[in-house]
Order: sequence, then structure tokens, then C-alpha cells
Amino acid sequence: MQSVLFSGVFDLPWWGAVLVALALTHVTIASVTIFLHRHQAHRALELHPVASHFFRFWLWLTTGMVTKEWAAVHRKHHAKCDTPEDPHSPQVFGLSRVLWGGVFLYIRESNVAQTISRYGHGTPDDWIERKLYSRHKILGIVLMGVLDMALFGVVPGGLILLTQIAWIPFWAAGVVNGIGHYWGYRNWQAPDSSTNISPIGILIGGEELHNNHHAFPSSAKLSNKWYEFDVGWLYIRVLQAVGLATVKHVAPTARLAAPKPTIDLDTVQAVIRCHYDVLSSYGRSLKQAYAEEFGRLRRLSPREARSLQAVKRWLPKDERMLDESRRARVATALRGSHALATMYSMRRELTALWSRSAATGEQLVKQLQDWCHRAEASGIAPLAEFSRRLRSYA
Repeated sequence: MQSVLFSGVFDLPWWGAVLVALALTHVTIASVTIFLHRHQAHRALELHPVASHFFRFWLWLTTGMVTKEWAAVHRKHHAKCDTPEDPHSPQVFGLSRVLWGGVFLYIRESNVAQTISRYGHGTPDDWIERKLYSRHKILGIVLMGVLDMALFGVVPGGLILLTQIAWIPFWAAGVVNGIGHYWGYRNWQAPDSSTNISPIGILIGGEELHNNHHAFPSSAKLSNKWYEFDVGWLYIRVLQAVGLATVKHVAPTARLAAPKPTIDLDTVQAVIRCHYDVLSSYGRSLKQAYAEEFGRLRRLSPREARSLQAVKRWLPKDERMLDESRRARVATALRGSHALATMYSMRRELTALWSRSAATGEQLVKQLQDWCHRAEASGIAPLAEFSRRLRSYA
């Protein structure tokens, strides 16, 4: 009896069972990030039918998640990010609820027919999806449980199954959706609260680089900086090398050349394509201007300097991420600094450039030419220097 309880086909020590559980859950994490997330939800890559169906089958065995439901909920998260309509934003529901109960928020949204209808397009709808994977979601987990217990014994197999069942709800639905919108570092000023939890993306398959993903959602590669590692991208490259994957999109890399005498259409297209890099550069110029203005005001008007210091952490942020009270405080503080008020206002104009989808190329060239002319004539050194950099995008 004891032999059946603690050993199956394989008689593993406790640490062997732990390694098996970690290996199996890592396959599940890879399936989520490569198949559900990058392939199905965002179409960042195409998968060979063999690879695609392996991931689908494995997810049915280990999670019971339906591809159409997962993709729909995730697409809605991007469309309504950090608003009251976001299915699982910690900015709306609180960090604790998303971290520990994110899976229940996901289940609730997956039962909203309108969400599935509007955001679930393009997902598998073949016979096996309709008759087995979607209709019998729990059957796969039952089969995996029987297999775990047969291979490793009733107790170790049961514990391995529980680990498999809990892994995605906690790490993906909880940690990524919770901490990934609450704590961490940001490479890009995406118009939401997304953060990179860690520069090393192994434990959650690269999903730790969540701010990078929100900046470039259609990129198959989630790492952007030299010190970041995305293990999901490593697996995609291996699949690509053996003909099982085709990468469609990766995040653009800014390329700078000698500043052009005047803005042309190529410059405009490069600026739009690399607009997050443009915003990061503008943020550094704004930081330089802030240091100069704070030093000046501290000598001439300590009261205005204190008012400016109080809003320092909000100045680099997208205005849409500030509530009405904070926007009002920023506006009040900027009254004491013409240079910062100008840069703050001109950043708003610059970001509008890549939002004007109805404008013609000629109109966009003229608008950016005018923007650069006013920046270089402003007398604000950091702004003029940024404008010269802007003319270098190629």
C-alpha cells in the first residue's frame, strides 16, 4: 500500500518530484506565453500546426483553459487597460485581489458573452476544439492527474498535479496581471501602469517583462534592453530554427544618423515607429530642464521650487495616467517655470503626432517641421537639443 502511495512507474526521491513538478509547470508556462499570448492573442508569430496543436493539447491537459476565452480576455485587457472595464487591473480592483484571486476575475470575464464575441476572433474553431477541448475542459486535468499518479505514485503525483493546477492561476493571472501593473521598473512610458517585474524572464517564461510587452504588444520578443532575458524568445528562436515557427513582428530598434537639415517623410515614419524611444529621450531632456529650473527657482523663489519638487515624480508620466487632482497640481507648479510649462505642453503636441491616423504624410511632415522649428527657437537648451536628436531618426 505504501509503495502505491509513494511510488509509481518511477520511484523518485522528494527532490526528484520537485524537479518534475518544476519541469512540467515550465512547459505549461512556455505554452501560455508562446501559444496563447504571443501567437493567439497578438499574432506576433505563426506556429506550425504540429507545434500549435502540441501547445493546445498540453494546455487542455494542465489548465483546462479555452483558447478563445483566454485570447478574448487578454485582448480586452489591452483595449481597456487600467480602466474600470479592464478585467483584472490592480489599479481598479486592488493588488491583493488580483494577486490572490486573479483567476476568478478571469473566469468571471470569460463568461461575458459580449467579451468573447468581440475579442475572441481568429482562434481555433476546428472539430477537436468544439467537441473536446472547449466542451470537456476538466477531462484533460483528470487525465493528467491519473497519469501523474501512475507515473510518480498517488501522493507525489497528486502534489505534482496540484502544483500544475495552481501554477498558472498564481503566476500568470496573479503575479503578471497584479504585480506587473503595480510594482517594478519601466523602460517605456506606455499609457498604462505596466511594469517590468524582473529583467530576467525565466520563471514566468519572459512575461516578467510586462512593460515592454504593453509598449510593443505585437512583438514576439519581450526583452528590449541588453541586460534583459526572455526565455520565451529563446524557445521561439529554437522553434524557428527547426521550421516550427515564423516570427512576424518584433519591437522596432531606433537607429540614429546625422541630423537632417529638415524633416522629411522618412523621419516622420521613423519617429512614429520608434515613438517610445522618442518619449524616453524626451523624458531625459525634461529631467535636465527640471534640474536647471529647480536650481534657478530655489535661488529666486523657494516657494515655487517646493511646489515644483512636489510634482517631480509625475512630470515624466503620461498625463492620462494622472488623476484630475494630480494634473491640477502639476499645472499649478508649472506656472512658475516657463521652460518646463513649454516642454510639458510640447510633449502633448508631439504625442498627438502618432495619434493622428487620418492625417496625410504631407500634413505630418509639416506638423513635425513646425514643432522642431518652435523647439529650436524656444531658447530652452534641452528642448533644442532634443529637436536636433529628433531629426536624426532614420
